[in-house]
Amino acid sequence: MQDFTYHDVSKMIDHSLLNPTLCVADLESGIELAIAYDVASVCIMPYHLRRCAELLAGTDVQPSTTIGFPHGGHTTAIKRAEASRAVDDGCQELDMVINISKTLSGDWDYVQQDIAAVIEVAHAADRKVKVIFENCYLRDDQKIRLCTICTDLKADWVKTSTGYGTGGATHDDLKLMRQHSGDHVQVKAAGGVRDLDALLAVRELGVTRCGASRTAEMMDQARQRLGLPTIDVKASGSAGY
Repeated sequence: MQDFTYHDVSKMIDHSLLNPTLCVADLESGIELAIAYDVASVCIMPYHLRRCAELLAGTDVQPSTTIGFPHGGHTTAIKRAEASRAVDDGCQELDMVINISKTLSGDWDYVQQDIAAVIEVAHAADRKVKVIFENCYLRDDQKIRLCTICTDLKADWVKTSTGYGTGGATHDDLKLMRQHSGDHVQVKAAGGVRDLDALLAVRELGVTRCGASRTAEMMDQARQRLGLPTIDVKASGSAGY
Protein backbone atom coordinates (compact mmCIF):
# COMPACT_ATOMS: atom_id res chain seq x y z
CA MET A 1 0.00 0.00 0.00
CA GLN A 2 1.51 3.33 -1.11
CA ASP A 3 1.45 6.16 1.41
CA PHE A 4 0.58 8.79 -1.20
CA THR A 5 -2.16 9.50 -3.69
CA TYR A 6 -1.61 10.57 -7.27
CA HIS A 7 -2.53 14.19 -6.52
CA ASP A 8 -0.28 14.22 -3.46
CA VAL A 9 2.63 14.15 -5.87
CA SER A 10 1.24 15.60 -9.11
CA LYS A 11 0.19 18.78 -7.28
CA MET A 12 3.74 19.21 -6.03
CA ILE A 13 5.06 19.77 -9.54
CA ASP A 14 5.65 23.05 -11.32
CA HIS A 15 6.36 21.85 -14.85
CA SER A 16 9.33 23.86 -16.10
CA LEU A 17 9.37 25.35 -19.60
CA LEU A 18 12.20 27.84 -19.14
CA ASN A 19 15.08 26.58 -21.27
CA PRO A 20 15.87 29.44 -23.69
CA THR A 21 16.18 27.05 -26.66
CA LEU A 22 12.58 25.80 -26.39
CA CYS A 23 10.58 26.83 -29.45
CA VAL A 24 6.87 27.60 -29.49
CA ALA A 25 5.97 24.04 -30.45
CA ASP A 26 7.93 22.77 -27.43
CA LEU A 27 6.11 25.19 -25.14
CA GLU A 28 2.71 24.22 -26.49
CA SER A 29 3.37 20.50 -26.14
CA GLY A 30 4.80 21.05 -22.67
CA ILE A 31 1.59 22.77 -21.60
CA GLU A 32 -0.40 19.84 -22.98
CA LEU A 33 1.77 17.46 -20.96
CA ALA A 34 1.17 19.44 -17.77
CA ILE A 35 -2.59 19.33 -18.32
CA ALA A 36 -2.53 15.60 -19.03
CA TYR A 37 -0.65 14.84 -15.82
CA ASP A 38 -2.68 17.41 -13.82
CA VAL A 39 0.31 19.05 -12.15
CA ALA A 40 0.24 22.17 -9.96
CA SER A 41 1.48 24.70 -12.49
CA VAL A 42 3.34 25.40 -15.69
CA CYS A 43 6.29 27.74 -15.15
CA ILE A 44 6.85 29.25 -18.56
CA MET A 45 8.96 31.95 -20.22
CA PRO A 46 7.22 35.30 -19.76
CA TYR A 47 6.63 35.99 -23.45
CA HIS A 48 4.41 32.89 -23.76
CA LEU A 49 2.56 33.40 -20.48
CA ARG A 50 -0.64 34.88 -21.90
CA ARG A 51 -0.99 31.98 -24.32
CA CYS A 52 -0.23 29.54 -21.49
CA ALA A 53 -2.96 31.07 -19.32
CA GLU A 54 -5.43 30.75 -22.19
CA LEU A 55 -4.61 27.06 -22.66
CA LEU A 56 -4.83 26.33 -18.93
CA ALA A 57 -8.17 28.08 -18.48
CA GLY A 58 -10.74 25.65 -17.11
CA THR A 59 -8.10 23.23 -15.81
CA ASP A 60 -6.69 22.76 -12.31
CA VAL A 61 -3.18 23.68 -13.53
CA GLN A 62 -2.00 27.21 -12.73
CA PRO A 63 -0.02 29.46 -15.09
CA SER A 64 3.23 30.69 -13.54
CA THR A 65 6.29 32.55 -14.75
CA THR A 66 9.58 34.07 -13.62
CA ILE A 67 10.61 37.53 -12.44
CA GLY A 68 14.22 38.76 -12.58
CA PHE A 69 15.22 35.38 -13.98
CA PRO A 70 17.73 33.79 -13.85
CA HIS A 71 20.34 36.05 -12.22
CA GLY A 72 18.23 38.44 -10.12
CA GLY A 73 20.20 41.51 -11.18
CA HIS A 74 17.30 43.46 -12.68
CA THR A 75 16.49 46.75 -10.98
CA THR A 76 13.62 46.67 -8.54
CA ALA A 77 11.58 48.89 -10.87
CA ILE A 78 11.95 46.35 -13.68
CA LYS A 79 11.02 43.45 -11.39
CA ARG A 80 7.94 45.37 -10.30
CA ALA A 81 7.03 46.02 -13.95
CA GLU A 82 7.60 42.35 -14.80
CA ALA A 83 5.31 41.34 -11.96
CA SER A 84 2.61 43.74 -13.08
CA ARG A 85 2.79 42.47 -16.64
CA ALA A 86 2.69 38.87 -15.44
CA VAL A 87 -0.48 39.57 -13.47
CA ASP A 88 -2.03 41.25 -16.53
CA ASP A 89 -1.11 38.22 -18.65
CA GLY A 90 -2.94 35.83 -16.33
CA CYS A 91 -0.15 34.59 -14.07
CA GLN A 92 -1.28 33.04 -10.79
CA GLU A 93 2.15 32.34 -9.29
CA LEU A 94 5.34 34.37 -9.73
CA ASP A 95 8.81 32.88 -9.19
CA MET A 96 11.17 35.80 -8.49
CA VAL A 97 14.95 35.75 -8.09
CA ILE A 98 16.47 37.78 -5.26
CA ASN A 99 19.27 40.20 -6.02
CA ILE A 100 22.13 37.77 -5.41
CA SER A 101 24.82 40.44 -5.68
CA LYS A 102 23.17 42.63 -3.03
CA THR A 103 22.69 39.59 -0.80
CA LEU A 104 26.38 38.70 -1.02
CA SER A 105 27.19 42.36 -0.34
CA GLY A 106 25.10 42.35 2.84
CA ASP A 107 22.77 45.12 1.67
CA TRP A 108 19.76 43.64 3.42
CA ASP A 109 17.59 46.75 3.16
CA TYR A 110 17.87 46.63 -0.61
CA VAL A 111 17.22 42.89 -0.70
CA GLN A 112 14.11 43.25 1.44
CA GLN A 113 12.73 46.16 -0.57
CA ASP A 114 13.40 44.28 -3.82
CA ILE A 115 11.45 41.23 -2.65
CA ALA A 116 8.71 43.38 -1.14
CA ALA A 117 8.12 45.18 -4.44
CA VAL A 118 7.16 41.97 -6.22
CA ILE A 119 5.13 40.62 -3.31
CA GLU A 120 3.16 43.88 -3.09
CA VAL A 121 2.18 43.71 -6.75
CA ALA A 122 1.31 40.03 -6.60
CA HIS A 123 -0.61 40.05 -3.33
CA ALA A 124 -2.59 43.13 -4.34
CA ALA A 125 -3.90 41.03 -7.23
CA ASP A 126 -4.38 37.92 -5.05
CA ARG A 127 -1.44 36.15 -6.72
CA LYS A 128 1.30 34.13 -5.01
CA VAL A 129 5.08 34.57 -4.94
CA LYS A 130 7.93 32.08 -4.71
CA VAL A 131 11.22 33.74 -3.73
CA ILE A 132 14.28 32.09 -5.30
CA PHE A 133 17.46 32.26 -3.22
CA GLU A 134 20.02 30.48 -5.47
CA ASN A 135 21.50 28.71 -2.46
CA CYS A 136 24.58 27.41 -4.28
CA TYR A 137 26.11 30.89 -3.95
CA LEU A 138 25.10 31.57 -0.33
CA ARG A 139 26.29 30.78 3.19
CA ASP A 140 23.84 29.28 5.67
CA ASP A 141 23.58 32.54 7.63
CA GLN A 142 22.56 34.34 4.44
CA LYS A 143 19.94 31.71 3.67
CA ILE A 144 18.55 32.05 7.18
CA ARG A 145 18.40 35.84 6.87
CA LEU A 146 16.47 35.47 3.62
CA CYS A 147 14.02 33.06 5.28
CA THR A 148 13.42 35.66 7.99
CA ILE A 149 12.85 38.40 5.42
CA CYS A 150 10.45 36.24 3.43
CA THR A 151 8.57 35.30 6.58
CA ASP A 152 8.20 38.96 7.55
CA LEU A 153 7.03 39.88 4.04
CA LYS A 154 4.56 36.97 3.96
CA ALA A 155 6.04 35.34 0.87
CA ASP A 156 4.11 32.27 -0.18
CA TRP A 157 7.16 30.08 -0.85
CA VAL A 158 10.91 30.16 -0.41
CA LYS A 159 12.68 28.33 -3.22
CA THR A 160 16.15 26.84 -3.37
CA SER A 161 17.36 27.70 -6.83
CA THR A 162 16.75 28.63 -10.45
CA GLY A 163 18.19 25.43 -11.88
CA TYR A 164 20.69 27.53 -13.80
CA GLY A 165 23.24 28.07 -11.03
CA THR A 166 26.05 25.73 -10.04
CA GLY A 167 23.80 23.54 -7.89
CA GLY A 168 20.20 22.73 -7.11
CA ALA A 169 18.15 21.63 -4.12
CA THR A 170 19.92 19.76 -1.33
CA HIS A 171 18.30 18.07 1.64
CA ASP A 172 20.37 20.17 4.03
CA ASP A 173 19.13 23.39 2.43
CA LEU A 174 15.53 22.22 2.40
CA LYS A 175 15.69 21.34 6.10
CA LEU A 176 17.27 24.71 6.89
CA MET A 177 14.66 26.63 4.90
CA ARG A 178 11.78 24.75 6.48
CA GLN A 179 13.22 25.28 9.96
CA HIS A 180 13.79 29.03 9.56
CA SER A 181 10.66 30.01 7.61
CA GLY A 182 7.32 30.77 9.20
CA ASP A 183 4.53 28.23 9.13
CA HIS A 184 2.72 30.32 6.49
CA VAL A 185 5.70 30.10 4.12
CA GLN A 186 5.96 26.96 2.00
CA VAL A 187 9.19 25.50 0.59
CA LYS A 188 9.91 24.74 -3.06
CA ALA A 189 12.78 22.58 -4.32
CA ALA A 190 14.29 23.22 -7.74
CA GLY A 191 17.14 21.42 -9.42
CA GLY A 192 18.11 17.78 -9.01
CA VAL A 193 14.74 16.17 -8.22
CA ARG A 194 14.51 13.81 -11.19
CA ASP A 195 12.51 10.76 -10.14
CA LEU A 196 9.59 9.78 -7.94
CA ASP A 197 11.70 8.59 -5.03
CA ALA A 198 13.53 11.91 -4.95
CA LEU A 199 10.19 13.74 -5.04
CA LEU A 200 8.83 11.66 -2.17
CA ALA A 201 12.03 12.26 -0.20
CA VAL A 202 11.74 16.05 -0.38
CA ARG A 203 8.03 15.76 0.43
CA GLU A 204 9.05 14.10 3.70
CA LEU A 205 11.17 17.19 4.45
CA GLY A 206 8.14 19.47 4.16
CA VAL A 207 8.51 20.53 0.54
CA THR A 208 5.16 21.32 -1.12
CA ARG A 209 6.37 22.24 -4.62
CA CYS A 210 9.13 21.09 -6.91
CA GLY A 211 10.33 22.55 -10.18
CA ALA A 212 10.60 19.71 -12.66
CA SER A 213 11.47 19.09 -16.27
CA ARG A 214 11.13 15.30 -15.96
CA THR A 215 7.47 15.48 -15.07
CA ALA A 216 6.38 12.64 -17.33
CA GLU A 217 8.97 10.23 -15.94
CA MET A 218 8.07 11.00 -12.32
CA MET A 219 4.34 10.84 -12.85
CA ASP A 220 4.59 7.67 -14.94
CA GLN A 221 6.43 6.08 -12.01
CA ALA A 222 3.71 7.28 -9.63
CA ARG A 223 0.94 5.94 -11.81
CA GLN A 224 2.66 2.58 -12.14
CA ARG A 225 3.11 2.23 -8.37
CA LEU A 226 -0.51 3.23 -7.77
CA GLY A 227 -1.83 0.88 -10.43
CA LEU A 228 -3.19 3.67 -12.61
CA PRO A 229 -3.36 3.53 -16.41
CA THR A 230 -0.55 5.02 -18.45
CA ILE A 231 -0.94 8.51 -19.90
CA ASP A 232 0.26 8.70 -23.51
CA VAL A 233 1.52 12.21 -24.03
CA LYS A 234 4.35 13.05 -26.37
CA ALA A 235 5.87 16.38 -25.38
CA SER A 236 9.12 17.48 -26.93
CA GLY A 237 11.87 19.52 -25.32
CA SER A 238 10.44 20.04 -21.84
CA ALA A 239 13.88 20.92 -20.51
CA GLY A 240 14.38 23.36 -17.66
CA TYR A 241 15.42 23.02 -14.04
